[in-house]
Amino acid sequence: MTREEIKSLVRRVVEETEVIDIHTHLFDPSFGKLLLWGIDELLTYHYLIAEAMRFLDMPYDDFWGMSKREQADLIWETLFVKRSPISEAARGVLTTLNKLGLDVSKRDLNAYRSYFESVKLEDYIDRVFELSKVKYVVMTNNPFDEEERRVWLEGRREDPRFKPALRIDPILTDWERTSGIMRSWGYDVMERVEPKTAAEVRRFLNEWIDRMKPVYMAASLPPTFRVPCDEPASILMEEAVLPVAEERKLPVAMMIGVKRSTNPHLRVAGDSVGKASIDSIEYLCRNYPSVKFLLTVLSRENQHELVVAARKFRNLHIFGCWWFLNNPSIVEEITRERMEMLGWSFTAQHSDARVLDQLIYKWAHSKSIIADVLTDKYSDLAETGWVVSEEEMRRDVRMLLGGSFEEFLKMKL
Repeated sequence: MTREEIKSLVRRVVEETEVIDIHTHLFDPSFGKLLLWGIDELLTYHYLIAEAMRFLDMPYDDFWGMSKREQADLIWETLFVKRSPISEAARGVLTTLNKLGLDVSKRDLNAYRSYFESVKLEDYIDRVFELSKVKYVVMTNNPFDEEERRVWLEGRREDPRFKPALRIDPILTDWERTSGIMRSWGYDVMERVEPKTAAEVRRFLNEWIDRMKPVYMAASLPPTFRVPCDEPASILMEEAVLPVAEERKLPVAMMIGVKRSTNPHLRVAGDSVGKASIDSIEYLCRNYPSVKFLLTVLSRENQHELVVAARKFRNLHIFGCWWFLNNPSIVEEITRERMEMLGWSFTAQHSDARVLDQLIYKWAHSKSIIADVLTDKYSDLAETGWVVSEEEMRRDVRMLLGGSFEEFLKMKL
């Protein structure tokens, strides 16, 4: 095939391949208002709040005092009317509207609202999954959030397109507060982590694993996370989380590098980024070879070291370009680097979506970049005389878009 023929075939194969979205912040309908969707939620996504605040000459408290609709109006006026929406988050809103068949050239926010008000949620979920070609998403479920906890205790209506993950970072990053909550629920834990406390945390985790049946345990961790050390996070990781993970054969997913509340006035939009310790990751993989670790890190400066670590440990699976890395130029760079060193043994992307509709644009944009990278790689192979069939190409792309993740889950260590 010529390069143009390869490019055409790759784009078609990537577009047609179903996605397994292995990390999101979405919820299924049984969680009620926790499932975010619609134009006002898209416009008040925290990426856009932080961007808009760079132009707004108003006190932060005035913005937070507005209704959701008023905030959306202000962000639309600031980022879409007064300026061209060239940022990735702003372009994503337009991609979503366009894929839904709405005319973005009219710039009619009220017309877009009318569309979302006219659709039934159940039908809209079906449409989003169809347009994004997502087979299923993995949620992030926090048993320390009272709204979520109530749904789980009362009995969730299962939707196979939304699979649970047990969020454990309150245990690892805020033990002083979390230990008090657990005591109020009847667990015999203390702020000082001693053997009895670790045993009670293991009991808690096992109970919630039985209740949720999660795909993995998940923790979003700061750049200061270190193992081993004498901090509660390290002790609880080694004496509670990892023993349960090993016993239950349940992977531990870590997302490392978020600095919380760098600007507290921005609330959820005020987090920042720092470099993770890959030494700690290597320690965990080396000392717990029967535990599977899923990992993504937030700092661009960590990426090469992370890929090298993944080459050394088969119990480490790296995935996605998270949060501040989810920009086309960086996604392309990281995807090329991982392909060149890991072949197909990683998951190219996850959406990290907080609003259902974001599945549409995040996967449309990511697939376009992945297709460009694959075009170059298959063209390189063609120059050697190695011919890749369409069937082989479909196999390869499935690996990048979730197949490698599912194989990793099944792998015997």
